[in-house]
Amino acid sequence: MLRLAIVFLVIALIAAFLGFGGVAALSWEGAKILFVVFLILAILSFLGHGLRKRHFWE
Repeated sequence: MLRLAIVFLVIALIAAFLGFGGVAALSWEGAKILFVVFLILAILSFLGHGLRKRHFWE
């Protein structure tokens, strides 16, 4: 998911450089949404893993 956010960010930067404002804006919004979703899922994953009790021999 983070890889997709980076791809959308690169597309937005290239489109902005070339002067395609609409494409750049849509790609930027997509990158922001995917990055936020990635952060939420990463935090939930870290919390879920931390709440699980595991012994070192398992």
